[in-house]
Amino acid sequence: MQLLVAYQSDPAGSNMASFISKNMTQNGDVYRGKNFDLAIISTPAISADWLEEKYNYDGYVFLSKHASESGTLALTCHSTGNFADAQFGGNPRQVAIPHPYLQKSYMQHLWKKRNVFSKFEITIEATHHGPTALSKPTLFIEIGTTRKEWNDKKLCESVATIVVDEMLEQPKIHDVAICFGGTHYPKKFNKELIEGELALGTVIPKHALDNLNEDIFSHIVKRNKEAKFALVDWSGVGTNKQKVVDLIEKTELELIRV
Repeated sequence: MQLLVAYQSDPAGSNMASFISKNMTQNGDVYRGKNFDLAIISTPAISADWLEEKYNYDGYVFLSKHASESGTLALTCHSTGNFADAQFGGNPRQVAIPHPYLQKSYMQHLWKKRNVFSKFEITIEATHHGPTALSKPTLFIEIGTTRKEWNDKKLCESVATIVVDEMLEQPKIHDVAICFGGTHYPKKFNKELIEGELALGTVIPKHALDNLNEDIFSHIVKRNKEAKFALVDWSGVGTNKQKVVDLIEKTELELIRV
């Protein structure tokens, strides 16, 4: 049983949650469904490391707004974690357990409906922000990029409908890869997720590779128990290429260059 989570002061998250909850039964502060439940929380989603103290589920899917300095309209999805300091929730140098099968299924579903979202980029983001401490898989599903989109109820309902459809189905199992390199919006990994055979775990962008050492690498591998592959953006790892290769070679992960 999965728990959908929305922060009450997040306009995109609360709009999605309001639509989804209409067909659910409220029980205290939780809306109950057949295949999933929904909780609307009073504190920011990125700081919800406390969630399991109150809600015990098999996984946590956060419904959220997405913001970007560029202002590019985007529908995004990503795992959570911090490779250095915890500036935006979670703990320093800790990554959450990814939700790879659901992420792939959701993104492929979104891509199939891309004509409905023709103004938007459909893309994953590299792993970033909290929460990081939950012991079950965690995924953020986001609507961007400005207040106009966050408050667009029709848009939020269209995305929420896809979320509900995904919650009602068991996602297909795929081989999983941990990803290294690329930008915050990693085009090569996004293409693999939507068009390829692999599901994706933690995505470590080029700018975070300076912080990668044996300790956090080992932690990432442990949090990605399903991972069999290391997907490396060969032209997008910069000066850390050899370090990344050396760390991967100490594991049972099979390195794939893209």
